[in-house]
Amino acid sequence: MTDDLLKPTQVHAEYGFSPQTLANWRWTGTGPAYIKTSPGKGGRIRYKRSAIERWLDERTVSGGAAA
Repeated sequence: MTDDLLKPTQVHAEYGFSPQTLANWRWTGTGPAYIKTSPGKGGRIRYKRSAIERWLDERTVSGGAAA
């Protein structure tokens, strides 16, 4: 099974999180795990689909008491 690598714009199209929101989450360390292809500002960012799905699963609240 392959794990799709998504660009921030693809994450936005499929999950609704804007590229700026994703950048803010990377900066604060609160978003899904990501891959940076090279160091520095020029590195391309990619997200594994499984990392996004896992991150969302960890934040899924099933009842009012947990919220």
